[in-house]
Amino acid sequence: MNLKTKCLNLATGFVVLVSTLMTHTSASAVPAFARQTGKACTSCHFQHYPALNEFGAEFKASGYVDIKNKPLAGKDLSLADSLYAGVFTKLRYQKSNGVENTGEKSTHSGELQFPDEFALLLGGRVGKNIGFLIEGQLIDGEAPMLAGFKMPMIWEVRDTMKAGVVPYTTDGLGASYGFELLNTGAVRNVRVSEHRSETSAQQYIFFGGTGPGGDTAGASTGLAFVLHDSLYHVVVNPNTPNHLPGGGNNLGGLDSLYMRAVVTPTVNGWALAAGVQSWSGSNARYGDGSTSVATKGWALDAQAQGVFQSMPLGVYLAHASAPASSAGSAPNLFNAKAKARTATTLTAELGVLPQTATVMLSYRKADNAGTQDNAWSIGGTYHIYQNVGLQLVHSQRSAAGYGPTVVDGGAKGKSMTTLMLSAGF
Repeated sequence: MNLKTKCLNLATGFVVLVSTLMTHTSASAVPAFARQTGKACTSCHFQHYPALNEFGAEFKASGYVDIKNKPLAGKDLSLADSLYAGVFTKLRYQKSNGVENTGEKSTHSGELQFPDEFALLLGGRVGKNIGFLIEGQLIDGEAPMLAGFKMPMIWEVRDTMKAGVVPYTTDGLGASYGFELLNTGAVRNVRVSEHRSETSAQQYIFFGGTGPGGDTAGASTGLAFVLHDSLYHVVVNPNTPNHLPGGGNNLGGLDSLYMRAVVTPTVNGWALAAGVQSWSGSNARYGDGSTSVATKGWALDAQAQGVFQSMPLGVYLAHASAPASSAGSAPNLFNAKAKARTATTLTAELGVLPQTATVMLSYRKADNAGTQDNAWSIGGTYHIYQNVGLQLVHSQRSAAGYGPTVVDGGAKGKSMTTLMLSAGF
């Protein structure tokens, strides 16, 4: 066997191994884009990944087409010179303070999650105005290989204004996966803290597993129509609350509507943003196609990114609400309960060692259909390298909610501590 054949076999084996090891994931960093653009992680991320800065938001809004090398060009051709890939993984240790069920171990006893996420990501330039992002996962009886895919097609219409459409599908990141630029938790995989439901109102309301779909409430396939300018952007996204690969043709009706509007001024060196999100739909096909759900809710959010006392500071505010399910009507995908669910979060993160270490403080005030469920969180991050980071976060809730379903004498906990190592390469 010659050297070329050996190298080819090793490369093939590596791809097969990675594909085999993949677990259900919501990857939050894309090293493939660093390779394509030739830019460091800090060029696109504010303080640490996955939070975006203004440059990163612009790269994303342009459809992932920026490229360091001269593209493969010809008549009607402007393709990236390589297929850029990356691996993203999270390893976590979690400890909650509840009581174990009989014969069952969980985070109450301390739990090493190895890996918590493991993703192989492909992304980059398809053409001058078209890009793509692919995320895979382990193939099993319930999950297809394709965890997520989008192909933004974005054109400049005048000066700083762009317009286009983003066809997409995701198994868990929500309709906002089509197009989202803020770091408030408006889309599931972009937030500043691993304790997402404690530090983001949208994460608590729309990805909290309280609707008829449980943790699958973030499945979505649709067409995100986008108008983007340096001072604002608007998204209109007809969609179905299903991940269509493997779901069957009977789930393909675009019976739900997600809309997003954001203003993005810069004031005295601070990058500011404020926006609104709206989910609507009363009779969307769901699950195996025999079930109908409503997709109703709304959110307001805002963020500020700048420098305070020579240290980078990010402040993130959000309020979200999902109305109650009505008797005799399709249940609300985001809230199967008979009373509305609301949450407000305020999170601040200060870069005490710029580009290296941060401290974070957050507070959540929530009404979980008549039950108070407030929480406070404290934590921080430390980056060994730009693409390798540690995060430590502790949260305390007013209502017990951590841990598995309570049976056989078990009890949910009110506190959770997470230590996480994440890396993108």
